[in-house]
Amino acid sequence: MSAPEGEYYTEERWQNWIDRLTSEEIDLEDEESGRLLQNFQDDTVIAIAKIVSDYDDEILDEETALSELTDVREIVLTDLELDEENENTLMLVNAVQTALVCVFYAAEEYVVDTDTETDVEQCIHAARDAEAQEEFETALGYCAQAGAAIIAGKELPADAGEEIEYGPVADWITGLRSLQGAMADPEVVEPEDS
Repeated sequence: MSAPEGEYYTEERWQNWIDRLTSEEIDLEDEESGRLLQNFQDDTVIAIAKIVSDYDDEILDEETALSELTDVREIVLTDLELDEENENTLMLVNAVQTALVCVFYAAEEYVVDTDTETDVEQCIHAARDAEAQEEFETALGYCAQAGAAIIAGKELPADAGEEIEYGPVADWITGLRSLQGAMADPEVVEPEDS
């Protein structure tokens, strides 16, 4: 009960996105740049959503699903080595990687324990409070619980994170928004189509 290697995500796919980002002048004030970055993040989240969906459909067993998630994680959370002229791109990729950390933890938590009655909004508030105390691992745990609940069908409140200052929790909530969208519509985003 295993998927062909690279069915969900490949190093080549990740590298195509990195090449695209480094070849373009990314300006966060520009709508097209913002959409490109969002598509870059969503592409990985969709792969994660497909693994979880295949687990739900019993195409993958627990061990294989966790192994597939690990494979994708190793591709997308690798430290990038870009030259100084791409420092801005590196910073943006790091923000996307931070958002994805939460999505990976959420997916793993869901696979290990699909029976979740977690209140998403309460988890987000608890994560915010933990971050204020600089308890980042605890904050990530709360965000992962929220993500597992989102995979199980709960909704992320539309205003989630609005009162949260920029930091890891804000990035993790961005990842959870992508996750909610991917669970609803897991369509692959091609680097050249974005």
